[in-house]
Amino acid sequence: MKFNTQMRSVNAAAPRQYEGGDMRLHRWLSSLFAALALVAGAASPGRAEPVTIRFGWAVVPATIVPLLVERKDLATHLGSSYNIELTHFQGSPTLMTALGAHQIDIVTLAFSSFALAVVNGGMTDLRIIGGEAEDGAPGYNSNEFMVAKDSPIKTIEDLKGKVLATNVFGSAVDIAMRALLRKHGLENKRDYTIIEVNFPNMRAMLADHRVDLISAVEPFSMDPGLRANARTLFTERDAMGTSLLAFWVAHPDFLQKNRAAVLDFMEDFLRGVRWYLDPANHAKAVAEVARFLKQPPARFAWAFTKNDQYRSPDGVPNLAALQSNIDLQRATGFLNGKVDVQSHADLGLMAEAAKRLH
Repeated sequence: MKFNTQMRSVNAAAPRQYEGGDMRLHRWLSSLFAALALVAGAASPGRAEPVTIRFGWAVVPATIVPLLVERKDLATHLGSSYNIELTHFQGSPTLMTALGAHQIDIVTLAFSSFALAVVNGGMTDLRIIGGEAEDGAPGYNSNEFMVAKDSPIKTIEDLKGKVLATNVFGSAVDIAMRALLRKHGLENKRDYTIIEVNFPNMRAMLADHRVDLISAVEPFSMDPGLRANARTLFTERDAMGTSLLAFWVAHPDFLQKNRAAVLDFMEDFLRGVRWYLDPANHAKAVAEVARFLKQPPARFAWAFTKNDQYRSPDGVPNLAALQSNIDLQRATGFLNGKVDVQSHADLGLMAEAAKRLH
């Protein structure tokens, strides 16, 4: 059985254009392949084509789906009932936009963008269908906000007049940073400046003193070069306790139309989560993350341990924490309406997938 996965980026280059003889050859080949496809379809009546699930993600290993699609031993239904088209985004605000335009079927959102999607984006039908990464859960790691090791900044109040780096305006780390600074009497634009910087470029910006504080999330926060030259001023846990940074969201019409395929996908996902969390598989799991991110395995020894963010082996998001995150988002002025998390929760498919593995 052949299976197919695709990976693309929101900044992917346009496909090559055919001209002249190339165009005629392209059309002839397209006609031939179309005819062959019709013959193949006629030869196997009643066989349903796999459903293509367009999955949007931002960071590995906060989400393991980009790793999972390469593991046919874990993704046992891949290529049979479903295929995956992966699209990478810089942050959850752009994921939210793609979901609203129905360019993506399932996305990993953070608390901040989910609330904005519901309140500002009018996507009141969104459903929370599963969870991946929780920041600041008791006994687990939390995102860090770091300054240069030789910086004179010692307290949050010392950030007055400084330049701070965030990945995307409105992202989870952005909201956490602004919320904690607000608690200390500091307001954006009045007391400090925020600029957007891609996570991979944060270290260089701090080292070159072009910014005074960076948002450091895994795996970038674990970079030995960063840790040798920077120190943590505060964490996301300091700002808001446990926060949900990666949970699955989808429109209900897609779920209803493709229930069987989504259920198979969730089963494969949970099989993968449990494999990656198993200490017996740690060395192999780290090697996969390192290969995907093109970095030495030694840099990812923390992955899938308590030095990492928390993951539920049943894919269950902490809805109480999510409600608290969104309430804080509203209380600090970053949200103009209420969101009842329970009314958006639809965890039945994930629960059914978990039962399959028991």
